[in-house]
Amino acid sequence: MSRSPARVAVAVHDVAPATFARCVEVRGWLAELGLDRVTLLVIPAPELHPFDSRGPELAAWLHERVGAGDAVAQHGFQHLRTRRAQAPRRWLAELQGGEAAEFPGLSASATLGAIDAGREVLQRAGLHPRGFVAPGYAYTPALRRALAGRFDWWGELLRLRTAGVGAHRRRVVHAPALGLGSSGPLKRSLSPALVRGLAATVPGVLRIDVHPVDLVSSEHTRTLAHVLERAAGRLAVTYDELLA
Repeated sequence: MSRSPARVAVAVHDVAPATFARCVEVRGWLAELGLDRVTLLVIPAPELHPFDSRGPELAAWLHERVGAGDAVAQHGFQHLRTRRAQAPRRWLAELQGGEAAEFPGLSASATLGAIDAGREVLQRAGLHPRGFVAPGYAYTPALRRALAGRFDWWGELLRLRTAGVGAHRRRVVHAPALGLGSSGPLKRSLSPALVRGLAATVPGVLRIDVHPVDLVSSEHTRTLAHVLERAAGRLAVTYDELLA
């Protein structure tokens, strides 16, 4: 039985009109490091405006990137908390994503409405994502139920999983997402060393999260470059390919 090659799966988070220029810069930088496949996590309706109406150039770029081998995944709906969860779930949501933790606190019907509205926005723009990643990796039981009938896969902090609908058996790829913290001074100072150390121990699938703000920090940029240069011998894959 042949062993799967070591792989690296990079996800660019928070793709939206407001971050478009930075996302183009990030994607070009990743290409310079040899990443010919990444997954782009698109926010469908920031501030409740369809992303393509405010950023037609972003929509065109996404089509171009998909044609070049990248994958697009849905990243919540508006990437903004509108209801607070009850404690203690509220405290965990604050830790996970703060104001971006969109789904804790939403009812089952509101969760379903946000998922379907986001899918409709992306599909009207000609994009058909197979997967979903919740902002801040803040999942709820209602969100998981909604995703199971609508997406082929979704990404959690510690793993990626397929929906396993119908005759298809559910699959799980255990791979923690390694990303740099920027929401406070403690995360900014401690996360680079943590990411470097953890990345050096991953034998199978190395998942790296990149946010548009990462290249603003020289320390974050150096950390990501170090990790990705060390991963140069790995096969770059999208989440779609990883869960095919």
